[in-house]
Amino acid sequence: MAAMNQTISTNDLAAIGEGHLAYLRRMSSDDIRARFPSAQSIQPGLNLWALFAADGTPLAVSDDRGSIIASANENQLMTVSLH
Repeated sequence: MAAMNQTISTNDLAAIGEGHLAYLRRMSSDDIRARFPSAQSIQPGLNLWALFAADGTPLAVSDDRGSIIASANENQLMTVSLH
């Protein structure tokens, strides 16, 4: 039997975990401010944790990893870490 070669688009891949999967990532406040103009009030030079939906939509930012995971759990999101 011949193997099928299928390609999944980035949007299709992100949609797989939509509403169920989120990722957390350690980021500097400078990176967060650069990526998200609405976060300009965050103090520069901090190391923070950011929680993102599967499609990359920012959901939460905190200096405490535990509170980010608790936020995900409260919203019934399974989390994965990105380095």
